[in-house]
Amino acid sequence: MLCALLGVSRSGYYDWRDRGPGPRQQEDARLARQIEALFVEKRRTYGRVRLTHELQTRGHACGQRRVRRLMRAQGLCARPRRRYRPQTTDSRHDYPIAPNLLGQRPAPSRPDTVWVSDLTYLPTTAGWLFLAVVLDLCSRRVIGWAFSHQLNTSLPLAALRMALTQRRPAPGLLHHSDRGCQYASDAYRAELAAHGLVASMSRTANPYDNAAMESFYATLKTECLHPQPLTNPADTQAQVFDYLEVFYNRERLHSALGYKSPVDFEHQLN
Repeated sequence: MLCALLGVSRSGYYDWRDRGPGPRQQEDARLARQIEALFVEKRRTYGRVRLTHELQTRGHACGQRRVRRLMRAQGLCARPRRRYRPQTTDSRHDYPIAPNLLGQRPAPSRPDTVWVSDLTYLPTTAGWLFLAVVLDLCSRRVIGWAFSHQLNTSLPLAALRMALTQRRPAPGLLHHSDRGCQYASDAYRAELAAHGLVASMSRTANPYDNAAMESFYATLKTECLHPQPLTNPADTQAQVFDYLEVFYNRERLHSALGYKSPVDFEHQLN
């Protein structure tokens, strides 16, 4: 009666019922397994765009719409990006302020021509942990970092010295930061001068002058410190170290780099 009502033959219905999945359905099933495995491999941080690029790099013919459909069917969703809230730095001090030279330069085409640096707060249930990072603006690679329980000049100075040791840049490199007292201090300026680095600082109350660092910290806190802060600051340090050196620098695809990791992008330039 139902076959007659729907206008299909009984033999056609039984043939459809007993027929297995078609080639497209089988391929979707295989691709869905690949997507799920890759999603877990990339620490559940990739959305459809980065997953599609990674799959295509590995030889899978697929588009973003198909990847999105299969992700939805499996309930896979990347960690949502937190809304960006710029925070200004307290620059009420008597140290000299460097001019904003970064805004006068075109985007760097080679590594070790412009570095950007900043400080941030990492929450733990035992209190704040402070992090300083030095980022190469061309490759977006983290080249220096340091942790501290105190927000003083020794923190960004340790990150700068790590970057100098690892990269050994030629004199004339532009170093950009905010106007915080740590970066304007005598010790920090002396370290820059000793290695021939040119200081540049953001304008007053304008965090967008150091947008690359602000974006990096937003990514770090979304992908690495989610959802609950850890109890032990040492565990937070280990978690951030693993994210920076294992995942972010070497694996994470960056849209500004043509969906390459910072390390792969530098290798391509060399």
